[in-house]
Amino acid sequence: MAETRTVLADEARMSGFVFKIQANMDPNHRDRIAFLRVCSGKLSRGMKAKLVRTGKPMPLNAPQFFFAKDRQLAEEAYAGDIVGIPNHGTLRIGDTLTDGEDIVFKGVPSFAPEQLRRVKLKDAMKAKKLREALQQMGEEGVVQLFVPHDGSPAIVGVVGALQLDVLKERLAAEYTLPVDFDPCQFSVCRWITADDPAKLNAFVESHGSSMARDLDGAPVYMASSAFSLRYEEERAPGITFSAIKDYQRAEA
Repeated sequence: MAETRTVLADEARMSGFVFKIQANMDPNHRDRIAFLRVCSGKLSRGMKAKLVRTGKPMPLNAPQFFFAKDRQLAEEAYAGDIVGIPNHGTLRIGDTLTDGEDIVFKGVPSFAPEQLRRVKLKDAMKAKKLREALQQMGEEGVVQLFVPHDGSPAIVGVVGALQLDVLKERLAAEYTLPVDFDPCQFSVCRWITADDPAKLNAFVESHGSSMARDLDGAPVYMASSAFSLRYEEERAPGITFSAIKDYQRAEA
């Protein structure tokens, strides 16, 4: 079988591939599509490709071609073709699918948001639905999602207020979840890592009220100000605070 390499990427990144990772094509059925370009070889309906980031096989049972508002099953696709792969959050921006050797791209990094807000749900009975909706919005890249260790309401990170408006409108229109945003005591967040797992665990345990997890489960330290962040950095040797998180991928 000819080797198949398919790549997912966002705007103006990674050799000029321009696609959006997730799209809710039908809000009533949570129809989510990952768009990709076949880079080489042939993609056949029903084939099993390997998702390099996780190392797990992924059957391509219903690849689709899109023509304006119409779509049709793609029995075969070749280098240069753009196809949609229905999925439920398995695929992300920067992912690579292959049926040959592992092709590893660096991927699209995450940048620390400039604004942090807590999501306030008007109907407490819909808390579970809100968690699912926020996870899907985070997978699409609408916002960054942080889940505090202390069990308090989720925190969303954005670059500007427009992202909050988009999130609020989509939650109301697609999920029937009217929400508001409360000010957050945190204004800065950083991903933390350490060469010594014991040091990392000790830091997380001692800063429980200031710790959260991102969509991938990576630990995130949250500070009330840049001064507070610098103070903690000086008092935590062996802990690396980063404003950029490398794309989660399997080791080459």
